[in-house]
Amino acid sequence: MQDPIVGIDLGTTNSLVAFADARGPRVLGPGRGLVPSVIRIDDGGVVVGERARVERAHHPHTTAASVKRLIGRSAAEVRDAGAPQGLHVVDGPRGLAAVGLADRTLLPQELSAHVLRELARIASVDLGVAVRRAVITVPAYFDDGQRQATRDAARLAGLEVVRIVNEPTAAALAYGIGRGHRAAETVAVFDLGGGTFDVSILSVIPGDGVGLNGEFLQVLATAGDTALGGDDLDAAIASEFLPRYEAWLGGPPTLHGMELLRAAAERAKCALSTNDRATERLAHAHGFFELVLDRDLLEVLAAPFLERMAACCRRALSDAGVPTIDRVVLVGGSTRIPAVRELARRLFGVEPYTALDPDVVVALGAALQAQVLSGGRTDLLLMDVVPLSLGIETAGGAVAKMIVRNSAVPARATEMFSTGVDGQTAIKVHVVQGERELVNDCRSLATFELRGLPPMPAGIPQVQLDFMVDANGVLAVNAVERRSGRRAQVQVVPAYGLTADEVDRMEADSLAHAREDMHAHRVIDLIVNARLDISWIEDARTRAAALLDTAYLEELEGHLTRLKGFMALAERSPGQVDADAFHAAKDALDRASMRLHEAAIVQSLQSMDRGSKGPVQP
Repeated sequence: MQDPIVGIDLGTTNSLVAFADARGPRVLGPGRGLVPSVIRIDDGGVVVGERARVERAHHPHTTAASVKRLIGRSAAEVRDAGAPQGLHVVDGPRGLAAVGLADRTLLPQELSAHVLRELARIASVDLGVAVRRAVITVPAYFDDGQRQATRDAARLAGLEVVRIVNEPTAAALAYGIGRGHRAAETVAVFDLGGGTFDVSILSVIPGDGVGLNGEFLQVLATAGDTALGGDDLDAAIASEFLPRYEAWLGGPPTLHGMELLRAAAERAKCALSTNDRATERLAHAHGFFELVLDRDLLEVLAAPFLERMAACCRRALSDAGVPTIDRVVLVGGSTRIPAVRELARRLFGVEPYTALDPDVVVALGAALQAQVLSGGRTDLLLMDVVPLSLGIETAGGAVAKMIVRNSAVPARATEMFSTGVDGQTAIKVHVVQGERELVNDCRSLATFELRGLPPMPAGIPQVQLDFMVDANGVLAVNAVERRSGRRAQVQVVPAYGLTADEVDRMEADSLAHAREDMHAHRVIDLIVNARLDISWIEDARTRAAALLDTAYLEELEGHLTRLKGFMALAERSPGQVDADAFHAAKDALDRASMRLHEAAIVQSLQSMDRGSKGPVQP
């Protein structure tokens, strides 16, 4: 075996590495192959995995867990959303979220690299050859910054990321959905892990339908919450019992005591997947504290999280536009909670499919995708989607959407733009992400400039913009002015990603403000185009006035005055302008100016005749 490609599920709570060959996909390593995503860094070196997890309560100041919740995000937004319990979040470079461990400050990428390095070691031992390449999975709602941070972690671990795959899509591959079915299926993948929640709606088409040997998987829609998972429920349980714990202790617990309480809450939650009641005992110098949790209390504490999951599912179903779901796949250890399974059953009207261990299914799917990329399998075609629309700022602060949300990746879009000011020698390209029509309501991703343009009248330069989202979800934007050949480009790697609240707000606002946004966008476009028309018409009128009668010039002036009035009102109070009347005024000026266009052409021809010296004599 030479240079194998493995599949890695870099999870919030546990991580796994898997490999697929002719025998099928399998998890590598001893036992179930689960490696807790827990890292301890102290004077004794680096400890990763089960030992770090077990000893976490005894080394709270030098141990980090759930760092995936921080990766690619700013310290400010992590604090606003609520940092994972037990993590000391500090400001890192450029305001990124970092973890304070004793006297060290480490980025999540650095900590995740230790987990990835351990997974690569396990795979190398199991396969008997050095492992250097991997397919790594991420939550479907990870944005460019979070995906790039994951790639950075892999690079620090000495791994080449061959492909980034969405976790729900990997799960669908692992289940072999579509195999053996003649009819197309619509599948919902419900993925609740330790730190994130995703739901994806997939269309699965048998190979015969697209001329392939095997099935075709396309993600129709995806929605999720990058700050919602089993860890949050653990924290809610711990908070419920904290007052009694403090009263029993006679004061606030230490960091060590809080970690013991959180661990007990997690164990009790897991026990309730198969039991109606769970009791955990916390030892202390003066006895034992009992944490007693039953199903009823757990469901009360879980209710707010279940509603957030339901909202994501309803949004994904609406975006996908499908009438029914044929199959539901549950992924992630937290889907063992009976209330979570009941929620999936109720929302989709289908008994959830749980044939595989929900903890390992994503890693198995990643391994299958790795097998495809290594050429070992040709009967699968996988397509993921862009979770939020991508576009650029245009004149007046409007947004021109280039690639709309839920477009299949890899995706590409090309549009032509021009300048809005005479003699403009540089164009600023502002790349944004979001569903609203105005740039102020979207998220800024990147800004770059196309410089060195030859000075030309407004509207004459031809600027071609290319948006390309690769299979890993990373966006590249290229700009070229076709007359001069000037070029500029940027790969969009934001400093940090979107919070779950920001994603929810962007999508909700796009619906709530759709009518006013479209009105504002239309008015901005009318202002920009009217300004160009007026500039050209007034210039042409000055040059060709001698060829036109007074009555026509007065009529033209009336149209100009009326359009300028609409422009002034639109710039002062855009919400009060009648866009239809504004458009009618611009259209009337366009029709009236046709005679001016003809006169301007005649005037130009006369000028050429006067300047001609005749043909050169032989």
